[in-house]
Formats: sequence, structure tokens, C-alpha cells
Amino acid sequence: MIGRDMDKAALRGEPSYVWRAGQERRLEMILRAAGERIRGRILENGCGVGMYVEHLAPFGGEIVGMEYDWERAAEAGSRSPRILNAAGESLPFPSGTFDLILSHEVLEHVQDDAQAVQEMVRVLRPGGRAVVFVPNRGYPFETHGIYWRGKYRFGNIPLVNYLPRRWRNRLAPHVRVYSRPDLDDLFAGLPVRIVERKIVFGAYDNLIARFGILGRGLRGGLQFLERTPLEIFGLSHFWVVEKV
Repeated sequence: MIGRDMDKAALRGEPSYVWRAGQERRLEMILRAAGERIRGRILENGCGVGMYVEHLAPFGGEIVGMEYDWERAAEAGSRSPRILNAAGESLPFPSGTFDLILSHEVLEHVQDDAQAVQEMVRVLRPGGRAVVFVPNRGYPFETHGIYWRGKYRFGNIPLVNYLPRRWRNRLAPHVRVYSRPDLDDLFAGLPVRIVERKIVFGAYDNLIARFGILGRGLRGGLQFLERTPLEIFGLSHFWVVEKV
């Protein structure tokens, strides 16, 4: 990964290019949160190359994917006929359009996350739900890389997110990270109720591919922690909010 591709990875993260256990697990979480809304009008807000759009389509809903990056939007268009190139801070839809919105590891990359959240709530119908995944500040690694001495270092960098925020943001100015109070602030004052919120660990598919049964044991142990106070060290926040 060099040059322009490295810059894009820093600014916008890396979308799902393959479908493995981690994506399948999150799809199951999305389906449980959606309920009957999965057969309504659905927006994936920040769809990357369209993997979730493709895997949500068979459930009978009318799904639209929206992606800010033109090249990724074009690739997503090869998987779905309804892909738009637009920014999350200004959704090109009337108020009350969607029954379900998916925002999967996107808010950390937009210019104005508060405005993006307000726009999602605006285009939800009353009773519609937004399913949101964002990176957890308590995770021991910054998964989006850092800038060090003016150069971007891609990869999982340990302990960055435990630094005071002003220091952390100097190392990772290209991406946000969230605590629960941060998310409370984003949704405060909006016409929503919180249906579910928890912190989840990853599926660690790369480790399993490399270490087999040992990797599977690690995944099982970490995902068990989601049911304990140690969930605070998980990879991502998972929030479900419903418009009222």
C-alpha cells in the first residue's frame, strides 16, 4: 500500500473487501437490531465497496448505498444498482425516508460527526432505527495507524488511545475514537431513544488463518468478555437508536 492508496487508508479507513466470520457476525447483529425494518427502506451510510449492501439485499428491503469516495462508490455500483456518491453531513434524501440506517465504522472518518448523526436521524422515519459501529477508545490498539514525524504508519499501534486526547489526536489526527460519553453527547437532544449499546470484540480472522485453533480460542475468549465488565477493552461500540 503506497502513495495515494496509503493516503486514502489514512483518511477513510479500509472497507471490507472480503466476507468472513467477522462480517457475518456483524450482519447477524444488524439483522437482530433491524427486526421487520429489514424489509423496508434501508440506507447504508458509508458503504465502502458495497459488501454489506450486497449481503443485506436478499432480505427483501429496498437498500441504497451511499459512499463519499468516488472510486469505492463505483466499485459498490458493480454489486448494487442503487449507489450514490455523497457526504454523510448532507444526505440527499427527504426527511423521514428510511426504516433502517447502517453506519458501519464511518463516523470516525467524516468531517463533522455531529452533523452526520443529525442527518441520519433526520432521514429516519418515526420508529426507524440507526445501527452504528464506531471504534472504542478503550481498545488497546489504534487500528487506523498513526502519523509519526510527518509520515503515516499503517497498522495496529498499541496504547495510542490511552494517551491524553490532545496527544492522541496529534498522532492520529485523521480518525476519531469514541468513549461512551462521546456517543452520549452525539445523540443528546435528538429525537431518539437508545435501544441497545454495548462494546464488541473483533473476529480476528487473520489470526485464525495464521494460527488455527489457537486463534479460534483467542477469539472465543475475547468475545466472552463482551458479557463482562472487561467489554470496555473491546474493538467497537455497537449502538442501536430508534427515532421517536
